[in-house]
Amino acid sequence: MRSAVRSWDGPLYGTRGTGVHVVIMGCGRVGAELAQTLEQQGHTVAVVDQDPTAFRRLGSAFGGRRVTGVGFDQDTLKEAGIEDAGAFAAVSSGDNSNIIAARVARELFGVEHVAARIYDPRRAEVYQRLGIPTVATVRWTADQMLRRLLPSGAEPLWRDPTGGVQLAEVHPSPGWVGHRVSKLQEEAGVRVAFLTRLGESMLPTSATVLQEGDLVHVMMRCDQVGEVEAVFAKGPNEERER
Repeated sequence: MRSAVRSWDGPLYGTRGTGVHVVIMGCGRVGAELAQTLEQQGHTVAVVDQDPTAFRRLGSAFGGRRVTGVGFDQDTLKEAGIEDAGAFAAVSSGDNSNIIAARVARELFGVEHVAARIYDPRRAEVYQRLGIPTVATVRWTADQMLRRLLPSGAEPLWRDPTGGVQLAEVHPSPGWVGHRVSKLQEEAGVRVAFLTRLGESMLPTSATVLQEGDLVHVMMRCDQVGEVEAVFAKGPNEERER
């Protein structure tokens, strides 16, 4: 039997253009806010929750899909459009459910951007080693989750008073995983100020190698943002390795 869903007359799952389809497991306060924000940004959204009354948080203006069911059930996920999804967020109230659903989305359906909310920060390292970025409740903001689901461009964190230099979080493409930070600095023409790995900040050395899930914080001139984003997005120049 198929899960109860709200009828929707628009395009089922939009992945064309700049928008992507995002599946969200959990329609609590965080899930509802995330769904509304993503839809406002032009993405299509499906929200999964076991409690059909939870969808009231989405409001009448929400045009995405509501799917009643278990968030890690394959049939439920298929009904939510997981096979066409570019991102999946597990933000239910249970750590175990979130990580199981995130692994199903990543490993069985090949969703590129997956993130899980956790309540127990001690589990973060385990989850990160599975290749799934996590957001601990104590550090939670919808913005943090959005930046893990839809990584693009440079996120300014600080600018000097003259407006000439900034500290920004820039998302490297998967092609940079396994390469040294020094190579990234050389090709991008920036200074990597620090990395966030497994929820902890660290100062890289010349021998530090980028790992999956690393958040890279760089110092750069404000006028070179476009060039830096391009280098981070395209991956390393193999001819210049070593």
